[in-house]
Amino acid sequence: MLGLVHSYESFGTVDGPGIRFVVFLQGCPMRCKYCHNPDTWNLSGGTQTEAADVVKEALKYKSYFGEKGGVTVSGGEPLLQLDFLIELLHMLKQKGVHTCVDTSGGCFDPSDARYDRLLEVTDLFLLDIKHSDPEGHRQLTGRSQEKPLAFACFLSEHKKPVWVRHVLVPGITDDDTQLKNLRAILDTLDNVQKVEVLPYHTMGVNKYHALGIPYPLEGTQPPEKERVENAKRLLRAGWQKNKEAL
Repeated sequence: MLGLVHSYESFGTVDGPGIRFVVFLQGCPMRCKYCHNPDTWNLSGGTQTEAADVVKEALKYKSYFGEKGGVTVSGGEPLLQLDFLIELLHMLKQKGVHTCVDTSGGCFDPSDARYDRLLEVTDLFLLDIKHSDPEGHRQLTGRSQEKPLAFACFLSEHKKPVWVRHVLVPGITDDDTQLKNLRAILDTLDNVQKVEVLPYHTMGVNKYHALGIPYPLEGTQPPEKERVENAKRLLRAGWQKNKEAL
């Protein structure tokens, strides 16, 4: 099966446990204001690649994975290419590789039986929860938060391990009310093993300029260390399940 692949990262250390081979798929329905990969948005880009060829490339680095590492499929939004994603992960599992999917859940459809198959071939989900407030989520991403939250609940119901990631953007996602509301959402889930606060950065600005796209957060600076620590404290305070993983 052919999929649209944007790029690879051979030795990823921030996309799941251990050393990861990261596959970035092309295409994303969201337009997050802080996105640092606008070149992954359009499905007209990327390179058509067989799932078997992606596996072959990943296995070149299997000796570096150790006990914890493996392959993470990111994007863009990997759920946008669901059939290709499932085939790729199935092949990796056959090779004994730990599999991880980095997603916002923005394409989730609870009536689609393929998601049951996705659970079977995925060991860990990195779930990027953008904003706790419905309107805040729409303003930040251009999309409703209904599907992402439904996917979070779906994963919880099936007890699939999840690491929650939250990008901390000054003036948008860093106020205490938003963070406390996000913690309240996390408290309804039974499968969260880890919460990661990702400080906003400006490393993708040059991509916008090169693509001729106005950068939505022009002038926004990364959060101060104190605000990052505050977010970590609020998002993790009171968390009971899997507390040792935090």
